[in-house]
Amino acid sequence: MKRFILASLLIMSITLSGCGPRGDKKAEEKTDGDSTASVLPKPTKSAADSAANAAKAAEEARINAPIADEPLLEMVTSMGSMKIKLYKETPQHRDNFVKLARKGYYNGLLFHRVIRGFMIQAGDPFTRDTTKVDLYGSGGPNYTIPAEIVPGLHHKKGALAAARKGDSVNPEKASSGSQFYIVQDEAGCAHLDGEYTIFGEVVDGLSVVDNIAKVETSARGLPLYPINIISVKEIK
Repeated sequence: MKRFILASLLIMSITLSGCGPRGDKKAEEKTDGDSTASVLPKPTKSAADSAANAAKAAEEARINAPIADEPLLEMVTSMGSMKIKLYKETPQHRDNFVKLARKGYYNGLLFHRVIRGFMIQAGDPFTRDTTKVDLYGSGGPNYTIPAEIVPGLHHKKGALAAARKGDSVNPEKASSGSQFYIVQDEAGCAHLDGEYTIFGEVVDGLSVVDNIAKVETSARGLPLYPINIISVKEIK
């Protein structure tokens, strides 16, 4: 009798031990699944996205910050530095030039047209790409600036003026959105007075203008040895 009871108890013990863990495992799996689903985080912007947006907003604020009446900028070139003052009488050209400089637009561009006894010209974004040499002189930011031709401002040595398309296709004398030239010889540029917008002048570094004008060029005025703008930054 005792053996029968012990055997029965042993069978019950084995049966319970076999069923218990399997039932617990299923319950655990179900519980784990329910628990995971309930704590999944809701989609949110990543910290990287937030930082990028903040940086973008800060950059836009810097570019659009107030501009001085007559800002002073330093143009660093591969042949030396010039300090340039922009005129308050030509506010649209002044503001455009400053904003492009703040964006780094001029950094790395070439002086693509240099004529001794006349002027030196730059500001074409095509000059970043040597495979587009045939297009040098035709590039820009895809907009023009209304002429701001001010009586009394003339093409003196060091004058900064906006390049533009000719009168036949541009009778209003609207300026290029980015291309400019600097007068190297006043007499050689006198005929341009009243025809192009003069919006600034070189106040320090005229010798750099002369040195650039002296370099050897191709027939079209492209320096045989690249002369580039390293940077243009406000200093006042």
